[in-house]
Amino acid sequence: MTVDRIEVHEGHWATAPGEIVVNWSPQDSPGTALLGTKLETPGGATLTVVGFATSMSKSASAWVSPEQMAALHPTSAQMLYRFTDFSTQAQLSASLARATTGLPKESLAGAQTYLTLKQAFSALADSYLPFMTLFGILGLLVSTLIAGNVVSGAVVSGYRHIGVLKALGFTPNQVVAVYLTMLSVPAVVGCVLGTLAGNALAGPILKVAFTGINAGRASVGDISPWGSVACLVGMPALVLLAALVPALRAQRLPAAEAISAGGAPRAGRGLRVQRLLGATRLPRLVSLGLGQPFTRSGRTLLTMTAIILGVTTVTLSTGLTSTMVVYGKVGREDGGARIHVTTGGSSNDRTPPRLSDPQIETRLRSLPGAEEVRARALSQVNTTGQTQPVFADFYRGDDSWYEHTIVKGRAPAGAGEIVAGPAFLTQRGLKLGDRATLELNGRKITATVVGQLIEGNVPALEATWDCFAQLAPDAHDTEYTVRLAPGADARTYAEAVAALNPGLHASVTDSGNAGTATVVTFSTVFTVLLTLVASLGVFNTVLLNTRERRRDLGMLKSIGMTPRQVVVMTVTSVAGLGAIGGLPGIPLGIVAHRLVVDHVGVVDFPAYMKDVWHAPQLAMMLLAGVAIAVLGALVPARSAARMTIASVLHTE
Repeated sequence: MTVDRIEVHEGHWATAPGEIVVNWSPQDSPGTALLGTKLETPGGATLTVVGFATSMSKSASAWVSPEQMAALHPTSAQMLYRFTDFSTQAQLSASLARATTGLPKESLAGAQTYLTLKQAFSALADSYLPFMTLFGILGLLVSTLIAGNVVSGAVVSGYRHIGVLKALGFTPNQVVAVYLTMLSVPAVVGCVLGTLAGNALAGPILKVAFTGINAGRASVGDISPWGSVACLVGMPALVLLAALVPALRAQRLPAAEAISAGGAPRAGRGLRVQRLLGATRLPRLVSLGLGQPFTRSGRTLLTMTAIILGVTTVTLSTGLTSTMVVYGKVGREDGGARIHVTTGGSSNDRTPPRLSDPQIETRLRSLPGAEEVRARALSQVNTTGQTQPVFADFYRGDDSWYEHTIVKGRAPAGAGEIVAGPAFLTQRGLKLGDRATLELNGRKITATVVGQLIEGNVPALEATWDCFAQLAPDAHDTEYTVRLAPGADARTYAEAVAALNPGLHASVTDSGNAGTATVVTFSTVFTVLLTLVASLGVFNTVLLNTRERRRDLGMLKSIGMTPRQVVVMTVTSVAGLGAIGGLPGIPLGIVAHRLVVDHVGVVDFPAYMKDVWHAPQLAMMLLAGVAIAVLGALVPARSAARMTIASVLHTE
């Protein structure tokens, strides 16, 4: 117990002959209900369950006393070591080699280090990390953007209110305090509600994320309270920091200018840029619009950030969707339908097939429309050094499916070769060329890992039919997958299978992919939300600009500018920002896409699924920035176009 650190969570430890402690995860433990249950061993001994325990190393399924173990006459032994040099896999391998020096060849059936177990425990959780990190960063940017826009809007729309406050005797610092308080109250309330919601969701998320290995107590209680403290303190601080710049504007605003609603004309960099643009051959409406962003450099930077964020999100979503669409078509590149054929089985309402397994395969190949046939048997096998059984798929027949599913190595070609997905290999510390011992019904076979699949169910591996024949020579439960030729009618083939033998049941496999649909849906929703937020940032900027330039718009209308021209000029003022914002947004989105697909963990996407960017797509991404800018600018632009000259110039 000292080396393995076994935790007894129900009952007591086995100290006498006839007692047994069962390895059972505390999340699924039956409590005291099954204590005292009698278990019979293959040798005929009867043991009483006196406790339930958990071992993170999964070194055993149960434990008994040394005296009881001797009475069971074990045929193999397991040794647990704790080495002084343990920080790297190389150090552990070297220490293990020294510890096993002198043992007969092939006597070491398997070995596993704590580093492998640590990686296995978090394998599935690590696949969520890129999504969670990326979305968290984008969420922080969105929060900062909203805070800056809201306070800036409050300052501009409250010019007269600021002037009145200062006329009544409020000091500049008190004005800053008023506007910071206006935002801090909803910010604190939002952070409290968000922290409570996050803690409530943490439990279910942890349960899903750590289902890769059945051990430990991954629960909300393991989350450090400092995370909640950081959210409660850090987010309001971030909001106040974003609000400080526009609040300082309110501090410096003279009372007379504020009360006059900011109608005094402004000079500076904006006018100089507009004069330079006016000297070009650009249409006057375009030159006036392009010069407007230079009058408020800080606000323009905020708008640019919103557009970059939107383009980054659209690029990321487009890349993920393209990757997942290609991933969902694996094995279906030719467009032919897939037919799943099962035998009668042992159910009372299903007739066993009259044909043998080889005869069924031959008949399926002979039916019109059949292109390839693949037989599959599924069994649970044990691997040496592991207490948990794994599912093994054994295949026979055409192996063209492997052409697009093997990302490293090659397909299995004999009884001593297996392939598996990245999650299975990670959890068991295996890589290409490593050997594993498979056991089924008392028979054993040593197999070499010769290939890695794009993905794989956890825990599961794939092997050839020759391997299955050695492990279970009498087994015959089989199912078949038939790939039809392009254009062949799937329903007609399924009816032909039913007519062939009443014990065969054919169904058309779903052409969709649940994982693809989930990622595409999630990416679409996330893109729509962040695009709307980016457009709202543009909306707020254009609204503020039109409010500040009411006098200029009134003068332009008085000399003949039409409402349609006002809309064109206003939209042009941000369309240029949209085009410029797309330039950094596209590479940021591409980097984010590669970061996500390279660190999924449970799926190893090949290069052709990652290289989804082409010139037409990149051009569309560049236009996405313009679309976001135009979408956000249309409403305030139309509002500015409807303003009358009299209402604008009444303060002059």
